[in-house]
Amino acid sequence: STVIESSKIQSKVRLLWIISCMAFLLSALLDNLTTTILLISIIRKILQKEEDRWLFSGMIVIAANAGGVWSPMGDVTTTMLWISERITSWSLIKILFLPALISFLVPLGFLSFQIKNQLLSTTVKRIANKNNAQSIFLLVIGIALLVSVPVVKAVTHLPPFMIMLLALGILWLITEMVHFRKPITEKKQWSVSGALQKIDIPSMLFFTGILYGVAALEQAGWLHLFLKQLENWHSTTTYTAILMGVFSAIIDNVPLVAAGIKMFDLSAIPQDHFFWHLLAFTTGTGGSMLIIGSAAGVAAMGMQKITFTYYIRKFSWLAGLGFIAGILVLLITQ
Repeated sequence: STVIESSKIQSKVRLLWIISCMAFLLSALLDNLTTTILLISIIRKILQKEEDRWLFSGMIVIAANAGGVWSPMGDVTTTMLWISERITSWSLIKILFLPALISFLVPLGFLSFQIKNQLLSTTVKRIANKNNAQSIFLLVIGIALLVSVPVVKAVTHLPPFMIMLLALGILWLITEMVHFRKPITEKKQWSVSGALQKIDIPSMLFFTGILYGVAALEQAGWLHLFLKQLENWHSTTTYTAILMGVFSAIIDNVPLVAAGIKMFDLSAIPQDHFFWHLLAFTTGTGGSMLIIGSAAGVAAMGMQKITFTYYIRKFSWLAGLGFIAGILVLLITQ
């Protein structure tokens, strides 16, 4: 393949909208963490200034978290609620799509107004690849397998993790068949095993350390006591879900949702109750208010070395506005 580099001057707002919309839509299919890693890898190659990369990365985190809340595959918390049968796939999409869209568009609109009329220089690498047809074929197969997970789960009632592992195995097998006759060096480059070797280990270790710290609080019982205290402060489940979303920015949304699932069983709050959808929305988008509040934010922080104070100054208030706007839309529509 031949690599052709070219520079281009274009509107910062236009490129921001393109990248952000991609983050919002892709996160519903690939999950917010994978989407964040993918798009940050792309902007690292096309944006020349660190300030621009930080700006785009912050908006990617907000957009990916918003896009992840309306899909059972989009965020760890929605997947947990789906697996534990607190929510169903169609109800989640139907109820949370519009609030998620609003919680993403509000910050994007404010940020676009701040940087209007600004231009940036991008470096584009065009690759003349003779295997374009194979690449498109594998991309379509991969997305189709991801989308099929909720459908297969509804038909077979198998645990979602088994279906996801099966999808990975099918993709691995198809990839090996497509590249079977190629030389070993080229085959290794395009195989699934080759892709697994390119994992960003330092970022993964950083993310794992955060999860271990939070898991320690959960095992010690502090998170359960915290949720009990929230319930004592506000007996209404709506206020409890909103407060859990706010605190998810500090504690991380995964253990909070796990503790909520254990504390409120289906006999007390039935499947597809408004509380579960509100909890999915608040914990998913509330994590955007701090960069350490979500898996996507931690990944962006590790990859781009974004400082904690920069994110607070530039994006916390934007994420907060989107959080409030999305909750209002959800309360009005439901």
